[in-house]
Amino acid sequence: MNPAEYSLADFFYSDTDDPTRPPPEFAAWREAGAWAMSLMEPALHGPAVPRVEIHRAGHDQKVINLSSYNYMGMAHHPEVVEAAKMALEKYGVGACGSPLLSGLSDLHRELEEKLAAFMGREAVMLYNSGFGAAMGALAGMLRKGDVAILDAKCHLCALDGAALSKAKRVFFDHNDPASLDDALTKSEGKRRLVVLEGVYSMDGDVADLPALMEVTRRHKASVFIDEAHSLLVYGKKGRGVAEHFNAENDIAVMFGTFSKSFAGVGGFVAAKKDLVDYLRYYSNPYGFSCALPPSVVAALLKVLEIFQRDDSLQKRLWENTEYFRSQLIGMGVNIGESTSQVVPIVIGADRLMLYQLCHEMNERGLFLAPVDYPSVPEGQLRFRSAVTAAHTRQDLDDALQIIEDTVVKRLKEQGA
Repeated sequence: MNPAEYSLADFFYSDTDDPTRPPPEFAAWREAGAWAMSLMEPALHGPAVPRVEIHRAGHDQKVINLSSYNYMGMAHHPEVVEAAKMALEKYGVGACGSPLLSGLSDLHRELEEKLAAFMGREAVMLYNSGFGAAMGALAGMLRKGDVAILDAKCHLCALDGAALSKAKRVFFDHNDPASLDDALTKSEGKRRLVVLEGVYSMDGDVADLPALMEVTRRHKASVFIDEAHSLLVYGKKGRGVAEHFNAENDIAVMFGTFSKSFAGVGGFVAAKKDLVDYLRYYSNPYGFSCALPPSVVAALLKVLEIFQRDDSLQKRLWENTEYFRSQLIGMGVNIGESTSQVVPIVIGADRLMLYQLCHEMNERGLFLAPVDYPSVPEGQLRFRSAVTAAHTRQDLDDALQIIEDTVVKRLKEQGA
């Protein structure tokens, strides 16, 4: 078997007679491609900071980290760590209960209230998972007979939430107001919810809210926006792309995660109080799983406090982002349509080269993850880099040199 001829999409279905037996071809593919799969699930020997040691491809390696979502550099901030330690001493390790029954603490309520004020919304509810928050909120709102109208590049959590609700899923062409208009026109008379993202997580481009919201206003359709990668990054106050485009009044529901700029874990939904109160009882990932550990909640509260008092964080992130992107473009690297801190390095269709380059960069001290089909189209295999406020100019220059010596060199040799 040539592992480069296959991807994860080829083993989704199985003809075995037992669902606990995966397709035997999958095991053969994994074994044949062990050199590539050894790049997956790297183990960090420390926090997700710009320089870290990882165990990957069978050995330990000191690397420049361009793969973690620590956008504001809060993952190891001393005040954040201290806040978590103090909460750990007071509240213990876990919440030990569902939020509805016994898992909420006064810290959870404080974070909900402060986040609601920060987001300019009536209410906020917390989830212990970002994926679960988006999936659960959409499944909690939509019903059979409704129509979920999703941007074609929406995250899997939104797709799963809409599918779980049994609503009809309709996709409009990415960031295309004419395609959205057509989808809304064809669904007249139904309950509709338009679902899109602030920053698209694989491409790093931004929702064209001025054009898209003109369409949703005309059709009187409600909008759900995923601000996972844009919170604290976009908008003068850090509320995301909706604030950046002055479109917050056009958005019914805002969803965000704590695993990116907040450097923690979990997610939240911000909306009108009556909807949030409803979702507390009809969003299953909220009511039927344990609440966030109080130590995590305390850390999130401290991140919010630091961000609101230190306006240099967002500025530093954007300085780093613009520098990194401009240097890549100057080297002839294809970064797609990215305009954000999420910067793809598009390789093309050569799967073998993708994994060879990843090994080479890892050996030279650069931690980038390969992104393969079906996460991205077959002809747009890539590495996805994440720039943060914590990166120094030296970090970025060292990373750029490695990219030039590996990716750029190889693509030039192949005439790409």
